Amino acid sequence: MSDTHPLGSKLTIQIVIAMFAGLVVGTMIQYLSSDQGFLQTTVVAEFLKTIGTMFISLLKMLMVPVVLVTLVCGTASLTEPSKLGRIGGKTILLYLGTTGIAITLALFFATLFSVGVGVEAPMEAFDPKVGKSISEVFAAMIPSNPVKAMAEGEMLPLIIFAILIGLSITFSGRRGETVRNLFESMNAVVMQLVILVMRIAPIGIFALMAVLAATLGFDKIKSVGEYFLTVVLVLVIHGAVVYPTLLKTLTGLSPMIFFSKMRTAMTFAFTTSSSNATLPVTLRTVEKRLGAGNSTSSFTVPLGATINMDGTAIMQGVATVFIANFYGHDLTIVQLATVALMAVLASIGAAGVPSVGLVLLGTVLAQVGLPIEGIGLIIGVDRLLDMLRTVVNITGDATVTCIVAKSEGDLDIEVFNDPEAGTVDNPEPDDDPRPATG
Repeated sequence: MSDTHPLGSKLTIQIVIAMFAGLVVGTMIQYLSSDQGFLQTTVVAEFLKTIGTMFISLLKMLMVPVVLVTLVCGTASLTEPSKLGRIGGKTILLYLGTTGIAITLALFFATLFSVGVGVEAPMEAFDPKVGKSISEVFAAMIPSNPVKAMAEGEMLPLIIFAILIGLSITFSGRRGETVRNLFESMNAVVMQLVILVMRIAPIGIFALMAVLAATLGFDKIKSVGEYFLTVVLVLVIHGAVVYPTLLKTLTGLSPMIFFSKMRTAMTFAFTTSSSNATLPVTLRTVEKRLGAGNSTSSFTVPLGATINMDGTAIMQGVATVFIANFYGHDLTIVQLATVALMAVLASIGAAGVPSVGLVLLGTVLAQVGLPIEGIGLIIGVDRLLDMLRTVVNITGDATVTCIVAKSEGDLDIEVFNDPEAGTVDNPEPDDDPRPATG
């Protein structure tokens, strides 16, 4: 039976149809039913929300095994362990650099447009969690209990543990071959699991979008429209100008080809609002569609899902200026610099899950003396903005991966330029689902 690869054009079309169908159905429910009506209380709250939650859980289920197995395989495949230091240095430098650009753009445009001046918006209740200090983040990078880190989905400790296992396999030489082969077999199985989950993605995405449209009050968007549009503008500039410029300048690769191959991963990021949930799709896209080698991508993509939060940094910058203006508080140059620094540092160790930006924002606001209750001003539209900034986050992960892979000679240019690369019409040997014969 002829079928396209789960990350090919057929699935993208199905996802787009499901997304718009969900928006239409959700909007109709919102206007045809009261908040306590049957459609809202049963169809949306019980049925559609349950389906959406189950789909997100499936994606989160993949997160730990994908990161652990692929990172162990990638690290173990390094013939020169010193290469990991070069890859790590380039990756972290690029991630922190793009985040710095993101927050700078956010503060510039928010200040330019004076967002929040004269705005009167109703505040909603928000109970922010206490964020970790920078010292706590770095201390927690070394897992005292790797199993606990896996169970709790702590990405940085898991990444460190996987790298150490991979390096140990490499240093073990021939005696480590059995373990290496085991992880490579596990990697093949985990990737097939990813494919199985992706095949039912349109159903989950339809449910997620229907719930969003049925519950999002558009009056809230109007009340903070200036803030909303400013964040969107900066996200578009960063995603459509900064990343392509870096990609073209540092690698010579075509941004048009890059974006055409990233569309499925970007659609997943938009609908799930989670870098971690989208991680399996991003990882497979950069390897099979963009041609990045596993030894690079297995390190850069999971690390990016953990520390590369450019979209979140943009939201924090604009939101801080907005909340300051709302309360009539003029931020000094020093405070703006503090916001920029906090936004960059706060992205390290942040969970790549929906609305994590609100938690991080509380830390930034407290640092510059603004009331944390101000988060209630923007919570009504944060879900929609979260979807957009997650797209920016995973696009940044893929951009940095291509740049680092190209610099390491670990990028297959033919695969990158081949529009059919990674599809079932042009499979790679490891992707052929047919059993071996003969």
